[in-house]
Amino acid sequence: MAKTVQNQASVPDFLAAVTDARRREDAETACALMADVTGVSPSMWGTGIIGFGAYRYEYASGRSGDWPAVAFSPRRAALTFYLMPGFDGYDELLARLGPHSTGKSCLYIKRLADVDSEALRDLITAAFHHVNGRTLTSEPQ
Repeated sequence: MAKTVQNQASVPDFLAAVTDARRREDAETACALMADVTGVSPSMWGTGIIGFGAYRYEYASGRSGDWPAVAFSPRRAALTFYLMPGFDGYDELLARLGPHSTGKSCLYIKRLADVDSEALRDLITAAFHHVNGRTLTSEPQ
């Protein structure tokens, strides 16, 4: 797939194909948690991302597209959560979370058993409500 777009691929089949048993179990748990928190059924975005809800982005350059409001992927090195608003203002939740690392809008967790599930739930809830169903635009620089 040239572009990561929502599609009709099977989420259960994707999860079942995760070869590492621990990563597969964490991915199944993450999927159930995110479905519960968002109230939205999971869907595949591209070939390796499971998303919940959606938002539209529009850049000052004119580029635009759709992306899941919250998503995750069971990557080889870590379970990667895509939380679109990023992490500004979430210092307390991140401190409670336990072992993790972050990128601009990515949260990397090696094992779900090592983190505070309520802090993770709160982060996902906040991120989902921040962007789901909205159009986010960037200002010209």
